[in-house]
Amino acid sequence: MWDSIYLYTVLNKPSFEYDKLGVITMKITFNHIEYQCSMELTLDLIGGKWKALILWHLGENTLRFSELKKTLPKITQKMLTQQLRELEASGLVNRYIYTQIPPKVEYSLTPAGKSLLPILDTLCQWGFNYATTAKEINKEHTACADL
Repeated sequence: MWDSIYLYTVLNKPSFEYDKLGVITMKITFNHIEYQCSMELTLDLIGGKWKALILWHLGENTLRFSELKKTLPKITQKMLTQQLRELEASGLVNRYIYTQIPPKVEYSLTPAGKSLLPILDTLCQWGFNYATTAKEINKEHTACADL
């Protein structure tokens, strides 16, 4: 494990700097782009409306484009294609093309993509808990407004 952390550190060249308040900041260069911190890099890789959902639906599955599209009925074909290409370029999604007629393409998660599943699971649980809590808070707020 420590070997992979060392390799990651050497390849992605994090550098520590101090901001105006004297707080240490860690800049990371990844794919020739400099990020202010690892959270910025993470959000660039999986942020937006669709990427996390695509990763979540792929999970441990291998899906064809049409199967993935059915799990995300509100996404356009163009947007799904674009997001899959970005996830593939980031090394989070595998794209396997079968040489047959008609053409067949399947998508699955890479090991790096699979490493995000526990995080996505936690986000999913957080959303459920938040929705439940927010519903209770709204009831209390509405009851107070009626007084």
